[in-house]
Amino acid sequence: MRLDKFICKSTQLTKQQVITAIESGEITVNEQVIKSVTTQVHENNVIQRQNQVLTARPFRYLLLHKPVNFICSNVDDIYPSVLNLLNYSSKNRNAQVVQNLELVSELHIAGRLDADTTGLILITDDGRWTFNITSPNNGCKKVYRVGLSRQINHEVIKRFEQGIQLQGENNLTLPACLEMISDTEVLLTITEGKFHQVKRMFAAVGNRVLSLHREQIGAIKLDVEVGDWRYLTEHEILSFHKQSNIS
Repeated sequence: MRLDKFICKSTQLTKQQVITAIESGEITVNEQVIKSVTTQVHENNVIQRQNQVLTARPFRYLLLHKPVNFICSNVDDIYPSVLNLLNYSSKNRNAQVVQNLELVSELHIAGRLDADTTGLILITDDGRWTFNITSPNNGCKKVYRVGLSRQINHEVIKRFEQGIQLQGENNLTLPACLEMISDTEVLLTITEGKFHQVKRMFAAVGNRVLSLHREQIGAIKLDVEVGDWRYLTEHEILSFHKQSNIS
């Protein structure tokens, strides 16, 4: 972890205050003054500010049910950021939770959804954990409930199993699984996260996505109401540290 990020995670200083503290020589690593914000530090290093040993806050892992017309961004734009919901969730209005989430700027979304897409998103400040979810090499499955404009036939199911040629892509998508719910509603399971992938896959077979909702990531299933969130359990967190546990 970079030294500046470590200081941000272990103090209440703003990012600019952290930079100032480091460059002015207030920070030591293993009793050596370090003035470079990009210095890499490790868990076994002794990091101090003004002779006080600093300990980074534990990483945070959350599940949130994204409503429509919210964006997976750290800042508001045309639509509000989903991170706004962390302070207003009806089931989590207590001072301790809000205090734990004061530094929302450190959080990011592990696998984004479009503004018009609803469902499960995972939020964390642990970059390595996010990589285990988003890297296609780890085969993490994402399950979507998809409403379509036209009926699906068995030939389309076979094409998804074999991989779809997306417009502008040289290679086929990785094999995907389509489970019929009705003629125009399916469950789609994929292990990639290409730009607008679900919509582009159905467009490639002459169909159009009318509604899109993510129900599951790995072993974690959506289990809170729209707009609400909760912390992940230890078992859920660890499921993404071990690729063999991702299902």
